[in-house]
Amino acid sequence: MELDLTPKLPKQVYGGDGGSYFAWCPEELPMLKEGSGTAGIVLPEKEEKVIAIKKGDSIALPFGVVTWWFNSEEAELEILFLGETHKAHKAGQFTDFYLTGSNGIFTGFSTEFVGRAWDLDETTVKTLVGSQTGKGIVKLDEGFKMPQTKVEDRDGFVINCLEAPLDVDIKDGGRVVVLNTKNLPLVGEVGFGADLVQIDGHSMCSPGFSCDSALQVTYIVGGSGRVQVVGADGKRVLETHITAGSLFIVPRFFVVSKIADPEGMSWFSIVTTPDPIFTHLAGRTSVWKALSPEVLQAAFKVDPEVEQSFRSKRTSDAIFFPPSN
Repeated sequence: MELDLTPKLPKQVYGGDGGSYFAWCPEELPMLKEGSGTAGIVLPEKEEKVIAIKKGDSIALPFGVVTWWFNSEEAELEILFLGETHKAHKAGQFTDFYLTGSNGIFTGFSTEFVGRAWDLDETTVKTLVGSQTGKGIVKLDEGFKMPQTKVEDRDGFVINCLEAPLDVDIKDGGRVVVLNTKNLPLVGEVGFGADLVQIDGHSMCSPGFSCDSALQVTYIVGGSGRVQVVGADGKRVLETHITAGSLFIVPRFFVVSKIADPEGMSWFSIVTTPDPIFTHLAGRTSVWKALSPEVLQAAFKVDPEVEQSFRSKRTSDAIFFPPSN
């Protein structure tokens, strides 16, 4: 068995055959990539929640919660942690705050202070603080029993992105599940929204941006494809081929678009607002369809025929564009 108690970026693998981990954490929206296991969550001054977790689960973790993660299976448990790090001790890195283990907080206090805090004698304090020599992910003894999960503990903390109702479903194009305050209210405390997007082979995700000034952190979960990002000054700042494991950031008011390779592509993104609003610059729902013909003619400096040809395209497709036959 293994028990693990801290978050990592961009992913943490909790090894097979039982393992565990225990720590305080910053605001995060972890998502399970592979495997299944157990998570323990303690909100400040609240009772412990013991949650069964599986592939596709996304969990809202507000600032200051204590968590532990347990893998009782031989297969690996892979968890992707994405979150805010501007308050961290080192910008861009999660601050690991272990409560137990060889680098746990109480190893730094004197025996006197720990004994007074816990009302224990010196011998017991030394046993508690010094017995766990491991740190991070630790192996548990064979047969050790961790707390049993409770179905009701998932309520309000977890949503499975692979089983949740689709917010967007376009045949041969793509599918989207959005995490916001409507389906996971706790993200309001976390301060992030998120989405899991899957697009089919050769499909395109419309150029778009967050119109409420949020930035996006995107992790490629599976498949591969191409991405382009254009800045507010009209200059392309990123053009690259992305594969599973790639991670990139789209700054505020930058426009991003992606095209999948033949096997398709999926990604998980967090957005720095719990209820993001996106504007798309192509397709049926794009801003172009709302503007009057005269405005488009003047803006593009084109003849009415060209404007009409432009307006007549993408009248049924929205957000995702399947390949042309």
